[in-house]
Amino acid sequence: MFTLPVMDTATTGAYDDVRPAPRALATEAVHAGRDDLARQGLHAPPIDLSTTYPSYDSRGEAARIDAFATDGADPVGPPVYGRLGNPTVARFETALARLEGTESAVAFASGMAALSAVLLARSATGLRHVVAVRPLYGCSDHLLTAGLLGTEVTWTDPAGVTDALRPDTGLVMVESPANPTLAELDLRAIAHACGSVPLLVDNTFATPVLQRPAEQGARLVVHSATKYLGGHGDVLAGVVACDEELAGRLRQIRFATGGVLHPLAGYLLLRGLSTLPVRVRAASASAAELVRRLASDPRVSTVHYPRIGGAMIAFEVRGDPHELISRVRLVTPAVSLGSVDTLIQHPASISHRIVDADDRRGAGVSDKLLRLSVGLEDVDDLWADLDQALGERARVPVGAAEATG
Repeated sequence: MFTLPVMDTATTGAYDDVRPAPRALATEAVHAGRDDLARQGLHAPPIDLSTTYPSYDSRGEAARIDAFATDGADPVGPPVYGRLGNPTVARFETALARLEGTESAVAFASGMAALSAVLLARSATGLRHVVAVRPLYGCSDHLLTAGLLGTEVTWTDPAGVTDALRPDTGLVMVESPANPTLAELDLRAIAHACGSVPLLVDNTFATPVLQRPAEQGARLVVHSATKYLGGHGDVLAGVVACDEELAGRLRQIRFATGGVLHPLAGYLLLRGLSTLPVRVRAASASAAELVRRLASDPRVSTVHYPRIGGAMIAFEVRGDPHELISRVRLVTPAVSLGSVDTLIQHPASISHRIVDADDRRGAGVSDKLLRLSVGLEDVDDLWADLDQALGERARVPVGAAEATG
Protein backbone atom coordinates (compact mmCIF):
# COMPACT_ATOMS: atom_id res chain seq x y z
CA MET A 1 0.00 0.00 0.00
CA PHE A 2 1.33 3.44 -1.01
CA THR A 3 1.47 5.97 1.87
CA LEU A 4 2.10 9.69 1.47
CA PRO A 5 4.57 11.34 3.84
CA VAL A 6 2.98 12.96 6.87
CA MET A 7 2.16 16.59 6.09
CA ASP A 8 4.01 19.24 8.06
CA THR A 9 1.22 21.80 8.39
CA ALA A 10 1.60 22.90 11.98
CA THR A 11 2.47 26.54 11.31
CA THR A 12 3.25 29.03 8.61
CA GLY A 13 6.84 28.35 9.61
CA ALA A 14 6.40 24.83 8.24
CA TYR A 15 7.64 26.15 4.92
CA ASP A 16 10.83 27.78 6.22
CA ASP A 17 13.03 24.82 5.43
CA VAL A 18 11.93 24.88 1.79
CA ARG A 19 11.87 28.65 1.38
CA PRO A 20 13.86 29.52 -1.75
CA ALA A 21 16.09 32.45 -2.56
CA PRO A 22 14.31 35.68 -3.54
CA ARG A 23 12.18 35.24 -6.64
CA ALA A 24 10.25 37.46 -9.04
CA LEU A 25 6.73 38.37 -7.95
CA ALA A 26 5.13 36.32 -10.74
CA THR A 27 7.06 33.27 -9.53
CA GLU A 28 6.18 33.90 -5.89
CA ALA A 29 2.50 34.23 -6.82
CA VAL A 30 2.54 30.72 -8.24
CA HIS A 31 4.79 28.95 -5.73
CA ALA A 32 4.64 30.74 -2.35
CA GLY A 33 2.75 28.68 0.20
CA ARG A 34 3.18 25.57 -1.94
CA ASP A 35 6.94 24.98 -1.72
CA ASP A 36 6.58 21.85 0.41
CA LEU A 37 4.03 20.07 -1.78
CA ALA A 38 6.27 18.21 -4.23
CA ARG A 39 8.26 16.48 -1.50
CA GLN A 40 4.97 15.20 -0.11
CA GLY A 41 3.90 13.79 -3.47
CA LEU A 42 1.26 16.48 -3.90
CA HIS A 43 0.60 19.01 -6.64
CA ALA A 44 -2.52 20.91 -5.53
CA PRO A 45 -2.69 22.20 -1.95
CA PRO A 46 -4.97 20.09 0.27
CA ILE A 47 -8.02 21.59 1.96
CA ASP A 48 -8.14 20.84 5.67
CA LEU A 49 -11.74 21.33 6.81
CA SER A 50 -11.23 20.08 10.35
CA THR A 51 -12.61 22.21 13.15
CA THR A 52 -10.72 20.26 15.80
CA TYR A 53 -7.74 17.90 15.92
CA PRO A 54 -7.23 14.75 18.03
CA SER A 55 -4.43 14.81 20.60
CA TYR A 56 -3.34 12.10 23.03
CA ASP A 57 -0.76 14.44 24.56
CA SER A 58 -2.86 16.81 26.65
CA ARG A 59 0.21 18.17 28.46
CA GLY A 60 1.81 19.09 25.17
CA GLU A 61 -1.42 20.63 23.96
CA ALA A 62 -1.66 22.74 27.11
CA ALA A 63 1.91 23.91 26.62
CA ARG A 64 1.17 25.01 23.04
CA ILE A 65 -1.90 26.94 24.17
CA ASP A 66 0.10 28.62 26.95
CA ALA A 67 2.76 29.62 24.45
CA PHE A 68 0.15 31.09 22.14
CA ALA A 69 -1.33 33.08 25.01
CA THR A 70 2.10 34.59 25.68
CA ASP A 71 2.97 36.05 22.28
CA GLY A 72 0.43 34.85 19.71
CA ALA A 73 3.00 32.87 17.76
CA ASP A 74 1.66 29.98 15.70
CA PRO A 75 1.63 26.87 17.91
CA VAL A 76 4.55 24.54 17.24
CA GLY A 77 3.37 21.01 16.59
CA PRO A 78 0.02 19.56 15.48
CA PRO A 79 -2.97 21.89 15.04
CA VAL A 80 -5.23 22.23 18.07
CA TYR A 81 -8.50 23.89 17.08
CA GLY A 82 -9.84 25.66 14.01
CA ARG A 83 -10.14 29.02 15.75
CA LEU A 84 -6.47 28.85 16.75
CA GLY A 85 -5.22 28.15 13.24
CA ASN A 86 -5.76 26.11 10.09
CA PRO A 87 -3.13 24.58 7.77
CA THR A 88 -4.88 25.64 4.56
CA VAL A 89 -5.32 29.22 5.72
CA ALA A 90 -1.68 29.23 6.86
CA ARG A 91 -0.59 28.52 3.30
CA PHE A 92 -2.42 31.61 2.05
CA GLU A 93 -0.94 33.71 4.86
CA THR A 94 2.56 32.52 3.97
CA ALA A 95 2.03 33.35 0.30
CA LEU A 96 0.59 36.82 0.93
CA ALA A 97 3.39 37.73 3.34
CA ARG A 98 5.95 36.82 0.70
CA LEU A 99 4.15 38.85 -1.97
CA GLU A 100 3.95 41.91 0.31
CA GLY A 101 7.50 41.46 1.62
CA THR A 102 6.57 41.17 5.30
CA GLU A 103 7.48 38.67 8.00
CA SER A 104 3.93 37.45 8.51
CA ALA A 105 0.30 37.78 7.51
CA VAL A 106 -2.90 37.06 9.43
CA ALA A 107 -6.13 36.25 7.58
CA PHE A 108 -9.66 37.10 8.72
CA ALA A 109 -13.26 36.48 7.70
CA SER A 110 -13.50 39.85 5.91
CA GLY A 111 -11.58 43.03 5.30
CA MET A 112 -13.55 44.80 8.02
CA ALA A 113 -12.76 41.98 10.46
CA ALA A 114 -9.09 42.49 9.63
CA LEU A 115 -9.26 46.25 10.27
CA SER A 116 -11.29 45.72 13.45
CA ALA A 117 -8.61 43.35 14.77
CA VAL A 118 -5.91 45.96 14.17
CA LEU A 119 -7.92 48.64 16.01
CA LEU A 120 -8.63 46.27 18.92
CA ALA A 121 -4.99 45.24 19.14
CA ARG A 122 -3.83 48.84 19.40
CA SER A 123 -6.61 49.84 21.81
CA ALA A 124 -5.72 46.93 24.09
CA THR A 125 -2.37 48.61 24.73
CA GLY A 126 -4.06 51.91 25.63
CA LEU A 127 -3.47 53.49 22.21
CA ARG A 128 -7.04 54.35 21.23
CA HIS A 129 -6.38 57.34 19.00
CA VAL A 130 -6.18 56.97 15.21
CA VAL A 131 -5.00 59.51 12.66
CA ALA A 132 -6.54 58.96 9.23
CA VAL A 133 -6.55 60.56 5.79
CA ARG A 134 -9.70 60.64 3.66
CA PRO A 135 -10.98 59.17 1.52
CA LEU A 136 -11.12 55.67 2.90
CA TYR A 137 -13.51 52.87 2.05
CA GLY A 138 -16.91 53.97 3.37
CA CYS A 139 -17.25 51.29 6.05
CA SER A 140 -13.68 51.92 7.26
CA ASP A 141 -14.54 55.62 7.53
CA HIS A 142 -17.72 54.80 9.48
CA LEU A 143 -15.94 52.37 11.82
CA LEU A 144 -13.46 55.09 12.78
CA THR A 145 -15.90 58.00 12.89
CA ALA A 146 -18.55 56.20 14.94
CA GLY A 147 -16.02 54.96 17.50
CA LEU A 148 -17.71 51.57 17.50
CA LEU A 149 -14.59 49.87 18.89
CA GLY A 150 -13.80 52.56 21.43
CA THR A 151 -11.37 54.41 19.19
CA GLU A 152 -11.13 58.14 18.53
CA VAL A 153 -10.14 59.47 15.11
CA THR A 154 -8.54 62.68 13.91
CA TRP A 155 -9.01 63.28 10.19
CA THR A 156 -6.25 65.21 8.49
CA ASP A 157 -4.59 65.78 5.15
CA PRO A 158 -1.22 64.14 4.44
CA ALA A 159 0.72 67.25 5.45
CA GLY A 160 -0.96 67.33 8.85
CA VAL A 161 -0.15 63.81 10.02
CA THR A 162 2.71 64.77 12.35
CA ASP A 163 0.74 67.57 14.01
CA ALA A 164 -2.24 65.24 14.56
CA LEU A 165 -0.22 62.67 16.53
CA ARG A 166 -0.82 62.39 20.28
CA PRO A 167 0.76 60.32 23.07
CA ASP A 168 -2.15 57.87 22.78
CA THR A 169 -2.03 57.58 18.97
CA GLY A 170 -1.81 53.93 18.07
CA LEU A 171 -2.19 54.02 14.32
CA VAL A 172 -2.08 56.17 11.21
CA MET A 173 -4.33 54.87 8.44
CA VAL A 174 -4.40 55.70 4.73
CA GLU A 175 -5.48 54.21 1.39
CA SER A 176 -3.47 54.72 -1.77
CA PRO A 177 -4.87 54.68 -4.39
CA ALA A 178 -7.89 55.72 -2.36
CA ASN A 179 -11.40 54.34 -2.61
CA PRO A 180 -13.16 55.65 -4.68
CA THR A 181 -11.32 58.74 -5.98
CA LEU A 182 -8.03 56.91 -6.71
CA ALA A 183 -6.09 59.72 -5.03
CA GLU A 184 -2.46 58.72 -4.43
CA LEU A 185 -0.27 59.52 -1.44
CA ASP A 186 3.47 59.64 -0.90
CA LEU A 187 3.62 56.64 1.40
CA ARG A 188 7.29 57.05 2.21
CA ALA A 189 6.74 60.67 3.31
CA ILE A 190 3.74 59.71 5.44
CA ALA A 191 5.65 56.84 7.05
CA HIS A 192 8.38 59.32 7.97
CA ALA A 193 5.77 61.71 9.40
CA CYS A 194 4.40 58.90 11.59
CA GLY A 195 7.61 58.59 13.58
CA SER A 196 7.26 55.55 15.84
CA VAL A 197 3.50 55.22 15.28
CA PRO A 198 2.66 52.32 12.95
CA LEU A 199 1.39 53.25 9.50
CA LEU A 200 -1.40 51.07 8.10
CA VAL A 201 -1.91 51.20 4.34
CA ASP A 202 -4.97 49.72 2.66
CA ASN A 203 -3.42 48.19 -0.46
CA THR A 204 -6.62 46.61 -1.82
CA PHE A 205 -6.71 48.65 -5.03
CA ALA A 206 -3.01 48.44 -5.92
CA THR A 207 -2.22 44.89 -4.74
CA PRO A 208 1.44 43.88 -4.33
CA VAL A 209 1.64 43.73 -8.12
CA LEU A 210 1.67 47.54 -8.33
CA GLN A 211 3.09 48.56 -4.95
CA ARG A 212 4.43 47.06 -1.72
CA PRO A 213 3.78 49.57 1.08
CA ALA A 214 6.06 47.76 3.54
CA GLU A 215 9.00 48.74 1.33
CA GLN A 216 7.97 52.37 1.77
CA GLY A 217 7.74 52.27 5.55
CA ALA A 218 4.27 50.93 6.30
CA ARG A 219 4.22 48.54 9.25
CA LEU A 220 0.82 47.07 8.43
CA VAL A 221 -0.71 46.39 5.00
CA VAL A 222 -4.39 45.48 4.90
CA HIS A 223 -6.38 43.96 2.05
CA SER A 224 -9.99 43.24 1.48
CA ALA A 225 -8.97 39.87 0.04
CA THR A 226 -12.52 39.62 -1.32
CA LYS A 227 -11.31 41.81 -4.16
CA TYR A 228 -8.20 41.23 -6.30
CA LEU A 229 -6.53 38.58 -4.15
CA GLY A 230 -9.50 36.23 -4.58
CA GLY A 231 -10.25 37.72 -7.96
CA HIS A 232 -13.39 35.82 -8.92
CA GLY A 233 -16.14 37.31 -6.75
CA ASP A 234 -16.67 34.08 -4.82
CA VAL A 235 -14.79 34.50 -1.55
CA LEU A 236 -15.13 36.92 1.40
CA ALA A 237 -11.92 37.56 3.33
CA GLY A 238 -9.45 40.05 4.75
CA VAL A 239 -5.76 39.88 5.58
CA VAL A 240 -3.12 41.96 7.35
CA ALA A 241 0.54 41.68 6.31
CA CYS A 242 2.91 42.88 9.01
CA ASP A 243 5.89 42.02 11.20
CA GLU A 244 5.70 38.99 13.48
CA GLU A 245 5.29 41.03 16.67
CA LEU A 246 2.08 42.64 15.44
CA ALA A 247 0.95 39.39 13.83
CA GLY A 248 1.07 37.69 17.23
CA ARG A 249 -1.29 40.26 18.70
CA LEU A 250 -3.63 39.94 15.72
CA ARG A 251 -3.76 36.15 16.06
CA GLN A 252 -4.73 36.56 19.71
CA ILE A 253 -7.49 39.01 18.76
CA ARG A 254 -8.68 36.64 16.03
CA PHE A 255 -8.79 33.74 18.47
CA ALA A 256 -10.67 35.78 21.07
CA THR A 257 -13.20 37.35 18.70
CA GLY A 258 -13.65 34.44 16.30
CA GLY A 259 -13.12 36.37 13.08
CA VAL A 260 -11.49 33.36 11.46
CA LEU A 261 -11.24 32.62 7.75
CA HIS A 262 -12.90 29.42 6.53
CA PRO A 263 -10.41 26.89 5.09
CA LEU A 264 -12.23 26.75 1.75
CA ALA A 265 -11.85 30.50 1.47
CA GLY A 266 -8.16 30.13 2.28
CA TYR A 267 -7.82 27.59 -0.53
CA LEU A 268 -9.63 29.84 -3.03
CA LEU A 269 -7.44 32.78 -2.05
CA LEU A 270 -4.25 30.77 -2.50
CA ARG A 271 -5.48 29.73 -5.91
CA GLY A 272 -6.40 33.33 -6.72
CA LEU A 273 -2.91 34.56 -5.88
CA SER A 274 -1.39 32.32 -8.53
CA THR A 275 -3.00 34.39 -11.30
CA LEU A 276 -2.92 37.76 -9.53
CA PRO A 277 -0.09 39.34 -11.58
CA VAL A 278 -1.58 38.16 -14.87
CA ARG A 279 -5.07 39.38 -13.97
CA VAL A 280 -3.96 42.77 -12.66
CA ARG A 281 -1.74 43.50 -15.66
CA ALA A 282 -4.34 42.44 -18.22
CA ALA A 283 -7.14 44.41 -16.57
CA SER A 284 -4.82 47.41 -16.14
CA ALA A 285 -4.09 47.47 -19.87
CA SER A 286 -7.80 47.57 -20.64
CA ALA A 287 -8.37 50.22 -17.98
CA ALA A 288 -5.71 52.47 -19.49
CA GLU A 289 -7.41 52.24 -22.88
CA LEU A 290 -10.83 52.99 -21.37
CA VAL A 291 -9.33 56.00 -19.59
CA ARG A 292 -8.09 57.29 -22.93
CA ARG A 293 -11.55 56.96 -24.49
CA LEU A 294 -13.44 58.36 -21.50
CA ALA A 295 -11.10 61.36 -21.21
CA SER A 296 -11.83 62.37 -24.82
CA ASP A 297 -15.58 61.85 -24.54
CA PRO A 298 -17.72 65.02 -24.23
CA ARG A 299 -20.26 63.18 -22.07
CA VAL A 300 -17.63 62.74 -19.34
CA SER A 301 -16.45 65.73 -17.31
CA THR A 302 -13.54 64.24 -15.32
CA VAL A 303 -11.58 60.99 -15.29
CA HIS A 304 -9.49 59.89 -12.30
CA TYR A 305 -6.76 57.31 -12.85
CA PRO A 306 -3.71 56.67 -10.65
CA ARG A 307 -0.15 57.23 -11.84
CA ILE A 308 0.82 53.70 -10.85
CA GLY A 309 -1.91 52.35 -13.14
CA GLY A 310 -4.26 49.58 -12.14
CA ALA A 311 -7.67 48.30 -13.08
CA MET A 312 -9.75 50.90 -11.21
CA ILE A 313 -11.20 54.00 -12.89
CA ALA A 314 -13.30 56.79 -11.39
CA PHE A 315 -15.10 59.23 -13.65
CA GLU A 316 -17.74 61.92 -13.42
CA VAL A 317 -20.44 62.24 -16.04
CA ARG A 318 -22.19 65.39 -17.25
CA GLY A 319 -25.53 63.62 -17.24
CA ASP A 320 -27.29 61.56 -14.58
CA PRO A 321 -24.98 58.83 -13.21
CA HIS A 322 -27.98 56.77 -12.12
CA GLU A 323 -29.17 56.61 -15.72
CA LEU A 324 -25.82 55.19 -16.80
CA ILE A 325 -25.99 52.57 -14.04
CA SER A 326 -29.45 51.53 -15.23
CA ARG A 327 -28.37 51.17 -18.87
CA VAL A 328 -25.24 48.99 -18.71
CA ARG A 329 -25.71 45.47 -20.06
CA LEU A 330 -22.28 43.82 -20.24
CA VAL A 331 -20.82 45.68 -17.28
CA THR A 332 -22.35 44.53 -14.00
CA PRO A 333 -23.86 47.22 -11.73
CA ALA A 334 -22.74 45.93 -8.33
CA VAL A 335 -20.65 46.77 -5.29
CA SER A 336 -17.20 45.28 -4.78
CA LEU A 337 -14.33 45.19 -7.25
CA GLY A 338 -11.37 43.18 -8.45
CA SER A 339 -13.31 40.38 -10.11
CA VAL A 340 -12.70 38.90 -13.55
CA ASP A 341 -15.83 40.70 -14.76
CA THR A 342 -16.24 44.47 -14.93
CA LEU A 343 -18.28 46.13 -12.19
CA ILE A 344 -19.61 49.67 -11.88
CA GLN A 345 -21.20 51.46 -8.94
CA HIS A 346 -22.20 54.91 -7.69
CA PRO A 347 -20.17 55.45 -4.47
CA ALA A 348 -22.35 58.24 -3.07
CA SER A 349 -25.32 55.85 -3.14
CA ILE A 350 -23.67 52.64 -1.98
CA SER A 351 -20.07 52.15 -0.82
CA HIS A 352 -19.78 55.63 0.73
CA ARG A 353 -23.43 56.27 1.57
CA ILE A 354 -22.66 55.67 5.23
CA VAL A 355 -20.21 58.60 5.28
CA ASP A 356 -21.61 62.02 6.19
CA ALA A 357 -22.53 63.82 2.96
CA ASP A 358 -20.35 66.87 3.67
CA ASP A 359 -17.37 64.69 4.61
CA ARG A 360 -17.96 62.57 1.54
CA ARG A 361 -17.99 65.53 -0.84
CA GLY A 362 -15.07 67.13 0.97
CA ALA A 363 -13.03 64.02 0.22
CA GLY A 364 -13.80 64.31 -3.47
CA VAL A 365 -16.65 61.80 -3.65
CA SER A 366 -19.08 63.86 -5.70
CA ASP A 367 -22.65 62.88 -6.52
CA LYS A 368 -21.60 62.54 -10.17
CA LEU A 369 -18.75 60.12 -9.50
CA LEU A 370 -18.86 56.55 -10.80
CA ARG A 371 -16.35 53.82 -9.92
CA LEU A 372 -15.44 51.23 -12.54
CA SER A 373 -13.58 48.02 -11.73
CA VAL A 374 -12.27 46.78 -15.08
CA GLY A 375 -12.27 43.04 -15.62
CA LEU A 376 -10.90 40.70 -18.25
CA GLU A 377 -13.43 41.20 -21.04
CA ASP A 378 -12.37 42.51 -24.45
CA VAL A 379 -11.85 46.25 -24.16
CA ASP A 380 -13.87 47.02 -27.30
CA ASP A 381 -16.86 45.14 -25.90
CA LEU A 382 -16.56 47.08 -22.65
CA TRP A 383 -16.38 50.39 -24.49
CA ALA A 384 -19.39 49.53 -26.63
CA ASP A 385 -21.42 48.97 -23.48
CA LEU A 386 -20.21 52.15 -21.77
CA ASP A 387 -20.74 54.13 -24.97
CA GLN A 388 -24.39 53.16 -25.24
CA ALA A 389 -24.94 53.60 -21.49
CA LEU A 390 -23.56 57.15 -21.61
CA GLY A 391 -26.38 58.11 -23.97
CA GLU A 392 -26.52 60.28 -27.06
CA ARG A 393 -23.54 62.56 -27.60
CA ALA A 394 -25.74 65.30 -29.10
CA ARG A 395 -27.51 65.79 -25.77
CA VAL A 396 -24.45 67.01 -23.89
CA PRO A 397 -22.15 70.03 -24.31
CA VAL A 398 -19.12 69.50 -26.49
CA GLY A 399 -15.77 69.55 -24.65
CA ALA A 400 -13.12 67.08 -23.63
CA ALA A 401 -13.09 65.64 -20.16
CA GLU A 402 -10.45 66.61 -17.64
CA ALA A 403 -8.11 63.73 -16.82
CA THR A 404 -6.52 63.58 -13.38
CA GLY A 405 -4.04 61.23 -11.83
